[in-house]
Amino acid sequence: MPSAPLFRFGVIADPQYADLAPNLTLNRYPAKSLDKLRDAIEEFNRHDLAFVVTLGDIIDREWKSFDAILPVYEALRHRKHFLLGNHDFAVASEHLSTVPARVGMPSAYYDFGHSGYRFIALDGNEISVFAPPEGDPRRQEAKEMMRVLESTGALNGQRWNGAIGDTQYDWLAAKLREAKAAGEKVIVMNHYPIFPDNAHNALNSDRLLALLAEHEHVVAYLNGHNHAGNFGVSGGTYFVNFKGMVDTEDTSAYAIVAVYNDRLEVMGFGREDSRVLALSGA
Repeated sequence: MPSAPLFRFGVIADPQYADLAPNLTLNRYPAKSLDKLRDAIEEFNRHDLAFVVTLGDIIDREWKSFDAILPVYEALRHRKHFLLGNHDFAVASEHLSTVPARVGMPSAYYDFGHSGYRFIALDGNEISVFAPPEGDPRRQEAKEMMRVLESTGALNGQRWNGAIGDTQYDWLAAKLREAKAAGEKVIVMNHYPIFPDNAHNALNSDRLLALLAEHEHVVAYLNGHNHAGNFGVSGGTYFVNFKGMVDTEDTSAYAIVAVYNDRLEVMGFGREDSRVLALSGA
């Protein structure tokens, strides 16, 4: 008999709810995400999960959208964790600084442990042209990063991407060292991908990728943002880009990840792919 997993957790990416007509060009149906989310939660509630994480873009736009989608999560019987994406800041300027609190996050970036694993949730919006308040120097910093990327022919110098700042980078590096000292494996979570190369990658994806490559105990990096999904392996780390729940009229996308001693098993629902990710040195 195969051994039981150490634990399981649920993953949702980009529900991107708003009471809007469909965007047929991008095949997105933001108003249908409430029902898709309800169905996903119904499925999650059938399983023994340690938690469910939403990898950002909870809403598509407008502050009032939070009032409609957050109550849907109350039916979830498991602990819930949120990350924020670019669309979560498509709100009136007076609300920008309170988005993390509105979602009930302890802070914009944070970490938590479970059964020998350290989960690190990043704030990929820190340096961007949408999340900092108007006039904040981080908006100009994001524009400069975009300009440099564009000048080198990089794909990801896009206004819908963001980056983490030096303080958060140092925090991440410290958390990786702490986890190593504690004998923990690490799963990093962010809204923005950093690998493989893609137009949706974080503005400083190369810097983050180089840091993770220094740490063999980082087993996976999970993200949303690129609604088509993506997958890659670099430096012994799996990079799993989950597909957007908001896409298509009638199919959803979400997953349950089972964590074993020697592997991660991603069970995809709807459009999401299922995968078995072997862990080296297990």
